[in-house]
Amino acid sequence: MLQLQVIREQTEEVKNKLAKRNPAFISVVDEVLLLDEKVRASKATLEANLADANKLAKQIGELMKAGQKEQAESLKVQTATLKTTAKQLEETTKQLEEELFNVLVTIPNTPHQIVPVGKTPDDNEVVIQHGNIPVLNEEALPHWDLISKYNLIDFELGNKITGAGFPVYRGKGARLQRGLVNFFLDEALKAGYEEIVPPFLVNADSGFGTGQLPDKEGQMYHAQTDDLYLIPTAEVPITNIYRDVILKEEELPIKNVGYSPCFRREAGSWGAHVRGLNRLHQFEKVEIVQIATPEQSYAILEEMVKHVQGLLEKLELPYRILRLCGGDMGFTSALTYDFETYSAAQQRWLEVSSTSNFESFQANRLKCRYKNKEGKNQLVHTLNGSALALPRILATILENNQTKDGINIPKALIPYVGFETIN
Repeated sequence: MLQLQVIREQTEEVKNKLAKRNPAFISVVDEVLLLDEKVRASKATLEANLADANKLAKQIGELMKAGQKEQAESLKVQTATLKTTAKQLEETTKQLEEELFNVLVTIPNTPHQIVPVGKTPDDNEVVIQHGNIPVLNEEALPHWDLISKYNLIDFELGNKITGAGFPVYRGKGARLQRGLVNFFLDEALKAGYEEIVPPFLVNADSGFGTGQLPDKEGQMYHAQTDDLYLIPTAEVPITNIYRDVILKEEELPIKNVGYSPCFRREAGSWGAHVRGLNRLHQFEKVEIVQIATPEQSYAILEEMVKHVQGLLEKLELPYRILRLCGGDMGFTSALTYDFETYSAAQQRWLEVSSTSNFESFQANRLKCRYKNKEGKNQLVHTLNGSALALPRILATILENNQTKDGINIPKALIPYVGFETIN
């Protein structure tokens, strides 16, 4: 959530940055400022009213001591009127504050200055492309056919047990899935991250803290009886560890990593772009999260980007890095780099990671601060990245490494899965 003080003091800058996302947000900023003026005017009137009431109360006391009861009673009538007005003003102020808050939380984060202007994925910038695009033989299969051929994942069984988008991994498919999770976790531990096993359901305060609520409420599975939400990523519970916490500057940066299943209600319609592992309602992911000072955060973002690059290179997968344009960035992000691997059988790029700096946007919602060297409390910056999301990584490993005799496993994964080929 943007800080109201920043909107007040840097109005034109905020508007110019938000225009990179959508010019429509400019009018929302104006609405926030108008409501803010009403709130402050209502509070000022209320404070003046209360000051008058206190002044009269003091006069009534003095009159009673002097034995001037009639004059005191007359002032008591005025005091009663002021109290009635004060109650009305308190209700009006509360309503205006709620209205201001409800509008304020609909405004996304302001993009960093290097974020390109644009509305769609076509406007994203390719920053880096690495590796050779595999050339497959004419008989090469997409991963959904390879999965069926080698009995790695059963989509029909998942549909029977739960519904579409909930696959059942089995045999070497299950071992490959588990091996990838352990590989990603081990690489994060080597990079200095502390492993967290978080809850897989969160309350509404946690969903609000990281920006999923109310922005993505319709995309989350909601256990209504307990008012809990299935997590869309481990970012949510891990970042909320630091909700309502004041950290010490010397503790920063904090580096956490966690594995979790991830749940997403909106998985898209059926078709080639969502077939097989391309888009699921339940999938697995390893997430890296950092809590940092504002001065550290962009150097840390580059560090996190390099960490994801290292994972893809060790898996011997061709990849490219995109800097997302304003219109394609997530609600909470100030700057996002997406990673895509090339699917040789599908002949297209598949997103496998988003690595983002949220600056103080999440921290303002979380009330996560640190005490700086001057002893003042300041909002932290939060960052997170997929390191990595499994479904499309698994899909590209299967497709890009297929041969007539089977599927070769990347060397880095062999110790984790216990086999060199799938045949």
